[in-house]
Amino acid sequence: MKRYWKIFLALIIICALPILFLYSGIYNISAMEPHNKLTFWIINTLKDNSIEHRAKNIKAPNLIDSSLIKLGFVHYREMCVGCHGAPGISRDEIGQGLYPEPPDLAKSVKEIPPPQLFWIIKNGIKMTGMPAFGRTHSDDRIWAIVAFMKQLPSMTKEQYETLNNSTKNQDDE
Repeated sequence: MKRYWKIFLALIIICALPILFLYSGIYNISAMEPHNKLTFWIINTLKDNSIEHRAKNIKAPNLIDSSLIKLGFVHYREMCVGCHGAPGISRDEIGQGLYPEPPDLAKSVKEIPPPQLFWIIKNGIKMTGMPAFGRTHSDDRIWAIVAFMKQLPSMTKEQYETLNNSTKNQDDE
């Protein structure tokens, strides 16, 4: 019977410690202070596996259609460039203040499959500053953004500027 009391007491302590930690305020939640390595690993592992799991049955349309890429550019310029930057364009003040830091998509998008990009843009990512555009954009418009983003890694500053100039007066359909 003594053994059961020890196990019971151990379980109470194991349950109480996380609660005490949560209510203590000891963890610095400031966006100015990076996560420790364990917290960063847990969050990124959870994020990566969650996105991969939820995007595995999404089928991408043809993403090389120039009109789709151009429409995606217009949306990217209006909604994404401030946080993620673009060829020749740095993040704005909001993008610089976010933690975790938004990825430079011109560099990181190569490694992300289109269905995962679609899922991220549509659903957002909690506690990262990445909003869910699925509430305001149709799937077709989100795929257009994905189509443009897949062009970013090979795009020069001059190509981006040319596309920007050719779409400045274009109305968003």
